[in-house]
Amino acid sequence: MITSSTLRLVVLGASLAGSATVFAQHSGHAGHGQSAQQSHGSASASAPTHYAGQQQRAIKALSDKDVQDLMEGKGMGLALAAELNSYPGPMHVLENAQALGLSDTQRSSTAQLMSTHKEEVRTLGRQLVEVERELDQAFASRQIDSPSLTARMQRIGALQAAIRDAHLQTHLRQTALLTAAQVAQYNQLRGYGTSAAASHKH
Repeated sequence: MITSSTLRLVVLGASLAGSATVFAQHSGHAGHGQSAQQSHGSASASAPTHYAGQQQRAIKALSDKDVQDLMEGKGMGLALAAELNSYPGPMHVLENAQALGLSDTQRSSTAQLMSTHKEEVRTLGRQLVEVERELDQAFASRQIDSPSLTARMQRIGALQAAIRDAHLQTHLRQTALLTAAQVAQYNQLRGYGTSAAASHKH
């Protein structure tokens, strides 16, 4: 359940960070400023804009890959704050179970954690895809105004926060199942070593 405190946090974060989110970045939204300058700065510009072709998307704000990743509960880099700071995730722990020397209990608990986590984020992902679809349709049909837009964005923001929270919480729970030595070994196996600078998508 998304609490009022989570919603307040999302609204506050939106006011500080603007409309750009990690989900928008996955959809190639980072080039907006440059594209806007190019399109407004030259009246004779005829080259396709950064968004050319994206008008064909079923949901304009989400690529097909974004939709697939959300529906399948993939990490999309949302757990990097945990993963790269020595908080392992269950998927890669299971992949390295033998090298980590997992006990039967650890292996079983990790598998259960992974199953529960996937079910949760897939449910949230489907909900996010649907509300993004509704937002897109509202704009496409010109059936939107300022109050309804705010309500839709609050819902979208709350779901985005809930998805990221679910990924990060799972890393917390997974780390609690491991010994300090196993966490250190995990970092070595993943190529992080003593530095947490490696690029990774959970």
